[in-house]
Amino acid sequence: MGSVRLLRLYDVKDYTGLSKSEIYRLMAEDRFPKAIPLGKRSVAWRSDEIDAWVAERIHKAEAAKATPAMASSAIS
Repeated sequence: MGSVRLLRLYDVKDYTGLSKSEIYRLMAEDRFPKAIPLGKRSVAWRSDEIDAWVAERIHKAEAAKATPAMASSAIS
């Protein structure tokens, strides 16, 4: 396992393609990793948690693509 880094909001936005409001909305719904407080007005996210979240999204997207193809081949 590589070293864990702390990612600031601009890094998380750039990496995920999500807006600030979407990140915080997903966090409130427990659908995105929670931020770690660094100070009074500063937070960061663990890079390993963000990597895992992105990998899960990719896996779900690939599974969704495969499902229709499998259903049509079963019909043939």
